[in-house]
Amino acid sequence: MKAEYVDLHLHSTCSDGYLSPEEVVGLAEKGGLLAIALADHDNIDGIGRAIQAGAESGIEVVAAVELSSQWLEYTDMHLLGYGFDYQDPYLIRALVEFQEFRATRNRQIVERVNQKLIAEKRLPIDPDVVRQLAGGTIGRPHIALALRQAGYVNNNDEAFTRYLVPCNVPKHYFPADEAIKLIHGSGGIVVLAHPPYVTRDRHKLEVLVAGLVDLGLDGIEAYNNGSGLEDTDWLIKLARRHNLVVTGGSDFHGDSGSIIEVGKGARGMRFPYSCVEEIRVALGQYRCR
Repeated sequence: MKAEYVDLHLHSTCSDGYLSPEEVVGLAEKGGLLAIALADHDNIDGIGRAIQAGAESGIEVVAAVELSSQWLEYTDMHLLGYGFDYQDPYLIRALVEFQEFRATRNRQIVERVNQKLIAEKRLPIDPDVVRQLAGGTIGRPHIALALRQAGYVNNNDEAFTRYLVPCNVPKHYFPADEAIKLIHGSGGIVVLAHPPYVTRDRHKLEVLVAGLVDLGLDGIEAYNNGSGLEDTDWLIKLARRHNLVVTGGSDFHGDSGSIIEVGKGARGMRFPYSCVEEIRVALGQYRCR
């Protein structure tokens, strides 16, 4: 029997990815995936385009978003929303306000990077070039690419170490309880993204997940780039203990040189179709409450 795979964590030019929603769907079709979710950061602009492209390609597209959130001491904790109404006016308004700050933040980062370059007696990078590289919403990886193309750094790690971290402007975050209410309010479910990047301390993660479940958390992204086989197995058991759904995705952005592909995460990790089935069941249960 042929294995059936999906990828429920993909990014496009609507946040900090390098490919359009249509191009991402095209790669999913090429990879033989049955379903995907375009989960751009704090942005749902590409969902309709991805659904249209998916319909033409025979690929199921689940509405998704990756919200930047915080809870207690955990800052920049990411929560994935799935299966919501992406045309819900309240959700759209909340994300537009968030995106407006994000755009201002990235302009400020470019300005700070250019101040540092001038101090080094180097020519500043052109903001228009960064916008062209992004092809949509500007993210720090696009600024890193501009630095690479200008010959100022050799890779993304160097760009972040030398420029983007020192020149950073703090992000805004959705409090986790508000993020969960926002997704639930538009008919979706909420999943904790790549837990090892939140904390690798398993006891702390157990406590965090229990607290988030009290807030309404619906699932855990057990299949993720930060997890080896043992970690994934442990996360699945943690999810089952709390009756949570299990999901997975590559966190694909499309940057050149990355080992991550649409449908394949780190170490060649694949994501079973059962993840979509679990989301579908959870959505049905949630809407019957």
